[in-house]
Amino acid sequence: MVSVQDSGKRLDIFLAERQALFTRSQVQRAIKESRIRVDQVPQKASYHVRAGERIEVVLIDPVPLEGQAENIPLEVLYEDAALMVVNKPPGMVVHPACGNYTGTLVNALLHHCTTLSGIGGVLRPGIVHRLDKGTSGILVVAKNDIAHQGLSRQFKLHTIVRRYQALVHGSMDKTAGTIQTLIGRHPTQRKKMSALPRRGRQAVTHWKVAEKFSGLTLLEVTLETGRTHQVRVHLSSIGHPVVGDGVYGAGKRNKEICLPGVRNALREIDRPLLHAGYLQFTHPESQALVEFAVPPPEDFFRVLQAVRTAA
Repeated sequence: MVSVQDSGKRLDIFLAERQALFTRSQVQRAIKESRIRVDQVPQKASYHVRAGERIEVVLIDPVPLEGQAENIPLEVLYEDAALMVVNKPPGMVVHPACGNYTGTLVNALLHHCTTLSGIGGVLRPGIVHRLDKGTSGILVVAKNDIAHQGLSRQFKLHTIVRRYQALVHGSMDKTAGTIQTLIGRHPTQRKKMSALPRRGRQAVTHWKVAEKFSGLTLLEVTLETGRTHQVRVHLSSIGHPVVGDGVYGAGKRNKEICLPGVRNALREIDRPLLHAGYLQFTHPESQALVEFAVPPPEDFFRVLQAVRTAA
């Protein structure tokens, strides 16, 4: 039912604000196939809703899983009938996409699990949230649709706690801060995201200093929202790109590092030193508050060890 406060909004915007009830891909497909009904009449995305109208989204059954199962080792931190929590290594793509149809986390999950949530479709079964290819750390995976919807609702309401470790260039002027901008596609480089887009979605990142070195800082970063490349884009936007992140400006900063041995250690790094080390959420079935923590992987640890030794 459309409230007075929502009256006048475009139908697609009205539905997008209620993504905890269904996935964005389901809404987009339903609109395209005229399965969005306002007072039982199919409507398009541009329709402006009015107070008192009843919105019906006719969803179709999830597409059967058709991904290719591959016997790829997984570090499973926790598993039950509803979900799995895994520690994704750096360099692994989360789900199949153009140029990466094998070797992904989804391929590994299909080999490990007999069931996964079908809400994400054939290429993203069980995937509730993602990490960039180069980012290591904790991911929760839904094994049934009820768990998927429950976890998605928590992400939508920002009640899931996600903390990262990020080694960044430069020395922070403050001990903690918050970055709040829109994030959207870069206006000229379509494979990149930008904190100054023509159009974008609100993004909020909280950071605090964990350790300070000469020319480098280890941050603890907490996400309030979860936009594509959010941590990397936000830290780059304030002049502190993540070490190893050539896409968002770190490559130009390596020459500034004068710590003995550190530049040699960085030559072996081909990814952003960003690690999703902590995840806390409410289990969608038991309603218990659960938390998981894992240390950075070996490549990240080696660089930190070199930095601490040189400091």
